[in-house]
Amino acid sequence: MASYFPDTDSEDELPLGWEERVDLDGRVFFVDHLSKTTQWLHPKDGKARKVPDEFPYGWEKKIDDNGEIIFEDRINKKKTLTDPRLAFSYEIKPEGEVKQRFDSSATTNIVLNGRDLTNKVTIVTGASSGIGLEITRSLAFHGASVVMACRDLDKTTATINRLKAIRPNIKLIPLECDLSSFRSVRHFVQEFQKLSLQLDFLICNAGVFGLPFGLTEDGFEQTFQINYLAHLYLIKLLQDNLVASSPSRIILISSESHRFSNLSIDDISIERLSPLSSRAFNSLEAYNDSKLCLNLISRYLARMFQNYGVTVQSCHPGNMIYTDLPRNWWFYKLLFSFVRPFTKSIEQGAATPVYCATSKDLENVSGLYFNNCTPCNPSPKTENDQLIHTLWKLSESMIESRLKQL
Repeated sequence: MASYFPDTDSEDELPLGWEERVDLDGRVFFVDHLSKTTQWLHPKDGKARKVPDEFPYGWEKKIDDNGEIIFEDRINKKKTLTDPRLAFSYEIKPEGEVKQRFDSSATTNIVLNGRDLTNKVTIVTGASSGIGLEITRSLAFHGASVVMACRDLDKTTATINRLKAIRPNIKLIPLECDLSSFRSVRHFVQEFQKLSLQLDFLICNAGVFGLPFGLTEDGFEQTFQINYLAHLYLIKLLQDNLVASSPSRIILISSESHRFSNLSIDDISIERLSPLSSRAFNSLEAYNDSKLCLNLISRYLARMFQNYGVTVQSCHPGNMIYTDLPRNWWFYKLLFSFVRPFTKSIEQGAATPVYCATSKDLENVSGLYFNNCTPCNPSPKTENDQLIHTLWKLSESMIESRLKQL
């Protein structure tokens, strides 16, 4: 059974007689009570450390009647003289360098352990079930306000009621958003903007798999629009909100399946991306193509936003995680059920998107692809600038052609 806390690293343990403390800038210093000296470097590994800027969820710093600094846990009604952030200190790394903190066994609770996301606002598409629901739950339970962009508001409301039965004070806002309809996406953005909220994290999670051939009301192939094109349209509509809220982040939920896409500069076209008949359609190929498109466009968006305080990452949650994703064909449901004991749990699958959205290690880092909470090399195709720019132009033309009809 996975622990809610990372394993103890013996190198982090202090020698007998030593104590760690925090200065006003959040830097950790070490006190040797035997020699009555202090130093900035850990006495065992010789590394400098710092604590997170925010206190763990529910904690706050106060001054008592004697003028002494104390720390209070509002939830559990406890007080201490020890800064609770010391439990989550981290090694100071050069700017832009990402240190691996977690692996495939990490869950959202581990990734967010000690974090307070109060005053953060996030939009999560497909937030009422599966990985999207776990992303929503974990962020909300750590203080964030989550706008749940979902197709079925009745289902979403029932989900909110279940979560509030556990944590009555969480902030969840249901708004209808059907990614198979540009009209619905635009209406969602209009309703969100009426709330006058900032937007710290936009997590494009919703997706479909194994759908038979069909066209949306906008005239595009379903898998292509729902997984990719509608999310790009959503980002375009929210770009002013993201820039105004900077530093902010966009997270695109891709998949390792992007490596199996045969899309190339030689055959990329509107007809290939969104065929108009079933003769040129294969559901698995459509899924792979849509996930490659997400990785490609994340590179473009990272460059587009690089001077505006908005970072963009794509990530893989895990292979064949048991959710509602394979619901469209009995064979896929059976296959996902068969491999369930050997794949990640939903809590583990949501860890990488949550890490990409919230990790302080990723400040000023953009355009990467993550798996198991660490950057990794995506398909070499994502480095093809010509393919990236061609996809962007085709996507823009498809969106604009449809908007002229609305």
